[in-house]
Amino acid sequence: MPTVILTGPPVPGSPLADELVSLGFDVRPVTGPEDAAAALADVPADQRVALVDSAFVGHVHALRLALTDPRFDACAVTGALAVRGAARAALDEAAALAPEALGAGPYPDRLAAAVEGSGTTVQRPELGTLVAAVPAAGAERESAVAAVAAVDDEAVRLRTAVKSRDGFFTTFFISPYSRYIARWCARRGLTPNQVTTASLITALIAAGCAATGDRWGYVAAGVLLLVSFVLDCTDGQLARYSLQYSTMGAWLDATFDRAKEYSFYAGLALGAARDGDDVWGLALGAMILMTCRHVVDFSFNEANHDATANTSPTAALSGRLDSVGWTVWARRMIILPIGERWAMIAVLTAVTTPRIVFYALLVGCAFGALYTTAGRVLRSLTRKARRTDRAAQALRDLTDTGPLAELVARIVSHPGHTLSLPFAVLGAALVIGAACWAPFGAMTVVYAALLYAVLSGGAVARPLKGALDWLLPPLFRAAEYTTVLVLAWKADVPGALPAAFGLVAAVAYHHYDTVYRIRGGSGAPPHWLVRMTGGHEGRVLLTAVLAAVLARDAFPVALTAMAVFVALVVLVESIRFWVSSGAPAVHDEGEPA
Repeated sequence: MPTVILTGPPVPGSPLADELVSLGFDVRPVTGPEDAAAALADVPADQRVALVDSAFVGHVHALRLALTDPRFDACAVTGALAVRGAARAALDEAAALAPEALGAGPYPDRLAAAVEGSGTTVQRPELGTLVAAVPAAGAERESAVAAVAAVDDEAVRLRTAVKSRDGFFTTFFISPYSRYIARWCARRGLTPNQVTTASLITALIAAGCAATGDRWGYVAAGVLLLVSFVLDCTDGQLARYSLQYSTMGAWLDATFDRAKEYSFYAGLALGAARDGDDVWGLALGAMILMTCRHVVDFSFNEANHDATANTSPTAALSGRLDSVGWTVWARRMIILPIGERWAMIAVLTAVTTPRIVFYALLVGCAFGALYTTAGRVLRSLTRKARRTDRAAQALRDLTDTGPLAELVARIVSHPGHTLSLPFAVLGAALVIGAACWAPFGAMTVVYAALLYAVLSGGAVARPLKGALDWLLPPLFRAAEYTTVLVLAWKADVPGALPAAFGLVAAVAYHHYDTVYRIRGGSGAPPHWLVRMTGGHEGRVLLTAVLAAVLARDAFPVALTAMAVFVALVVLVESIRFWVSSGAPAVHDEGEPA
């Protein structure tokens, strides 16, 4: 149980102790700093411990933000400090000092300054209108109490439960009521992960309704998809409302979004097939486009979030446009973020056909992908940024380079990092071009896949610190996924495209899992996993060889076997990692996906 050490003489009539108990703390009052140090020594080092000045006046939610957020090892507001884990040693050292050596002010504030001075990061949450103060007795305390009464703590808590940056549809059509669903869930002890799972189950039922191929099924699917999206918004709002952040929660939220969307694509394709319309190629194309677009986002952000001298006229223009309110919403809407995308899918599913849904998806997502990619290319070419070694390693991990390309990278001596992008572009163009123009089963595609492996190795032979090297991961994703799509389409046998859909879905899961491990600060998946799954170039070569040596009717079986193998290996390792991971709690507040 977490512990709060309440420092200083008690204040008659103060509700502070009861408020701390309501937050789940064991409260231990002490009379002064000397007793606080002794009380601190009695708290096990593996427990969260907080120090709060007994004269503290403020909102309960201000205390909640300072004392209970699992994402931070040290967090403080005026009059309150909480630490755990690695920050505990710094607190113990500070508490061992003589109180007068820490300067003046409330004792928790002096400790927070000492902990920060030792090199430990102390998170200081933005309180906005919330109050957190340690006033003197008399009129100053009465004024602080009046300031607390003037602000509705619960209204602030509800408002801040909503993501600060979100899409138009989510902001104006979902969040105004989903925050109240989040509060209802919190008061009944539901966790964000449970709501996330409910969202997934609802979306899977929606996919099943779409797979019926009947009009009632399409209407029900559209309604259920919107319900799933409301729950998808609710889980994050519940996490912010109750500060229930976790590494697994962020991973589940991100990966389940993709699982829901791509399962719905499959349901639409199955429903269309029942009506005699084969749209598996369109479904796979939509999945490929969406995944590659996300990889562009991930790669660019990983390449630049810690770059130094990170300035660009394009970024400055974007900042100026942000001051014009309507342009903010217009630029968020035209990229078709998840809220707008799901709303479009739901409505079109209910009133049109799966083919029209996929046409709209492909056009809308292609425009959004071109818009965002072009803007990021311009930023990269005009900014004077120096990429860090950590960013270069993250890009290398995102490439998913397998043993064949690694061998080439070790052999190549002086490619120079400026050749990374040309090598990747040339390799992708060769293998996709060969798959498109050569007859199915031609050895030309195998030779092109071999060249693709060689060029991919040359592309990653040096650290990826070039201005546009963040384009390598999406280029490799496009090359692999599109090659699988084209070969399955040209096989022209029943089951080929659904099998290709399954294979790309399994591989895409692996790539998303890699992204969220890196985002969570845990690093990329182990090398053995990448080698066992062949890396992107190995899977491309294997697919080309299978198309060349197998009969057409056997090709879907081979793709299905590849999909099952990749899915099993990746899922087992992924679940093992996220269940046992000691990574710090995270919560994604980035741009809408």
